[in-house]
Amino acid sequence: MRYILIPVKDLSRAKQRLAGLMSQEERTRLAWAMLEATFAAAGGVSTADGVAIVTLYPPAMELGRRYGFEIILESRQVSESDSVDFGSMQLAGSGVTTVLRLPIDLPLLRSEDIDFVLAQDSGDRSVILAPSRDGTGTNAILRRPPDIFPSHFGPNSLAKHIAEAKQAGIDCRLANLPRIALDIDDEADIANLLRPEFDCPTRNLLFEMQIDRRIKKYYEDHQQTS
Repeated sequence: MRYILIPVKDLSRAKQRLAGLMSQEERTRLAWAMLEATFAAAGGVSTADGVAIVTLYPPAMELGRRYGFEIILESRQVSESDSVDFGSMQLAGSGVTTVLRLPIDLPLLRSEDIDFVLAQDSGDRSVILAPSRDGTGTNAILRRPPDIFPSHFGPNSLAKHIAEAKQAGIDCRLANLPRIALDIDDEADIANLLRPEFDCPTRNLLFEMQIDRRIKKYYEDHQQTS
């Protein structure tokens, strides 16, 4: 069985790195918009046997149940890596053979992107990594079996996951997918999403909140002080 696993933390404190650009209320709205987009994309996948969210956040549980997702309840949240590893072990214990972890901050994500990654799953042992836009992060990771090595989300996670796969003797492949590559962490990511060639509900929300004006001023101010 193949499952999608989505970790969700408490969004009331989401996206602290954007505190210089957006209020906490705005950052929570942004994170929720991306969560809704991620759930919709995962819910439209045709090649997964199920979707699970690992969380302590009641609003995410409620939305997940509406989609028919499995809820893996954590007793505590330490880090994304711990949450993903806990969720992966729970799924492996119930007979799931492959887990694809997805974050909630991929505003351009579509169901076909997820189906593409799942289609790369093969053999008894498999690792597929979808890098972030800067080539250092891991925006999606598929592992067969799900708990074959621990997660290392954070700075330089891609290199760490490649090293883990090599040490475990697993064939590790990269899937460079532009829509998965764009995650939202800082001002540069916001500026990139606001480009005219992109079209998604999260981008529309940013314009609604007039973040386009603020991001322009943000860069003007930083150019003056640099």
